[in-house]
Amino acid sequence: MKNMSIFNWICHCSKDRTLNYKGFYFPVCARCTGFYISYISFIVVTIIFKFQFTMSASLISFLLLIPAGFDGLTQLFGFRESNNYLRLITGLLGGLGLAILMLILFKEIV
Repeated sequence: MKNMSIFNWICHCSKDRTLNYKGFYFPVCARCTGFYISYISFIVVTIIFKFQFTMSASLISFLLLIPAGFDGLTQLFGFRESNNYLRLITGLLGGLGLAILMLILFKEIV
């Protein structure tokens, strides 16, 4: 039986798609690791340096999300097999795009 944790609710946590360091496996897959690293880092840097974003930055955020979507969907439908380094890179780009989009939406709502 699979070990259940909070991370199973936010990621598939497949061991073959998870980064590891000296036998310690990260709690989420490589793509999710990239998303979390860039998303959190970008939010912190934005708060510290008080960056401002306009609605035109939303196009950039969508473009940054495309590689993660393409990599994930082509793998899901069996067109090709990805690797953990590509998953991490597309996750880093996607996290950055998601962070920009969330900041723009937050600014518009508030």
